[in-house]
Amino acid sequence: MSTGAGGPKRKRIRATGEMHKLMEAHFRGLDESSRTGRRNVAWCTSVGPAELLRAMDFDVYFPENHGAMLGATRTSTDMIPAATALGYSPEVCSYMTSDIGAFLRGETPLKRAYGIESIPRPDVLVYNTNQCRDVQEWFSYFGRQFNAPVVGIDSPRSVRHLNEAIVRDVQYQMEALVPHLERVTGEPLDKGRLSETVELSLLATRLWNEVLETAASSPSPLTFFDGVIHMGPIVVLRGTQEAVDYYDMLLAEMRGRVREGVAAVDGERHRIYWEGMPIWGRLRAHSELFAGLGCAVVASTYCNSWVFNDFDPSDPWRSMALAYTGIFIVRSEEAKERYLKEMVKRFDIDGVVFHDSKTCPNNSNARYGMPKRLQESLGVPTLVIDGDLNDLRCVSDEQLVTNVEAFVEGLG
Repeated sequence: MSTGAGGPKRKRIRATGEMHKLMEAHFRGLDESSRTGRRNVAWCTSVGPAELLRAMDFDVYFPENHGAMLGATRTSTDMIPAATALGYSPEVCSYMTSDIGAFLRGETPLKRAYGIESIPRPDVLVYNTNQCRDVQEWFSYFGRQFNAPVVGIDSPRSVRHLNEAIVRDVQYQMEALVPHLERVTGEPLDKGRLSETVELSLLATRLWNEVLETAASSPSPLTFFDGVIHMGPIVVLRGTQEAVDYYDMLLAEMRGRVREGVAAVDGERHRIYWEGMPIWGRLRAHSELFAGLGCAVVASTYCNSWVFNDFDPSDPWRSMALAYTGIFIVRSEEAKERYLKEMVKRFDIDGVVFHDSKTCPNNSNARYGMPKRLQESLGVPTLVIDGDLNDLRCVSDEQLVTNVEAFVEGLG
């Protein structure tokens, strides 16, 4: 779609239609399970033990995905005050407050998208605090509302060296979930199926990584703004053949674009790295802003957060613990800095934009001097923009546009 006469056009990815079908089938299946009891429903954090839940035949629902939908539909800002009135601070995760607020108001974007009246009722809620403490409080709230058990993994934070003691701790906590889940299902865990599910996740995550790696080509065949849309299946369908098949299709399309020299941004002049969460309610506007300035936002920490190369079907427990504890958000400043330097070089980056998300400090990496260190060590300009993942009251559109335009002008 165009921003107007002569404005930049967003190039539609052909696989998008198939992705929409997959996502609709996912939500309709959850709705049926919730209403009929056809399958047990487990809520899971987005970087939680989805493989274990799928191996135990749960339908798996990811509230963070629902939070992103609230943000992308620009309804979240209207929902947050309902959670605030309940005593939840406006400074905690706006995924959580918008999701709780939507529940209190009896609203969901699933209704407009698919005609689904409500989020699925959980039989159990399973969290992993590798992202933040807020997910535990989020799931505890809904556990009380639905009178459902809440179990989880308390992961370490700011890990400098990912040693065996840390991995074993997380592994033991993950294994300790099994008796709780077996009480819900009434069936024992099938260890062979767990290995199969981990293998499917490994295949999907490798394909997703290869999709993202095509952006190292110049011109880039896709942008960060494409990535945050097409990461849907790797979040909600990890551990399924559907996810593997989808990313196989998407990868073929991106490789075709590379061969044919199809650019996501025509006249690509600058290559930008996006560090931090997207501003969901401004995806289209920001996509068109950068494209209009000749900038391809080719890579990000966020999209790569669902690349789990450590999965190993021959050792599912340890490999799941290693994969979910080795992610960027868990690591120390030193480890994060090394990673960002590698990404800047790998994708031939001209400038790095840090989004300092007001209510998501764990995914905001501009608060301890990282932009300045990165700029001084690599000579790559950096820009810090203030905003939020969901709460648009924290976003100044005019200031952001002015800052981005000045930043790009400075790239020369």
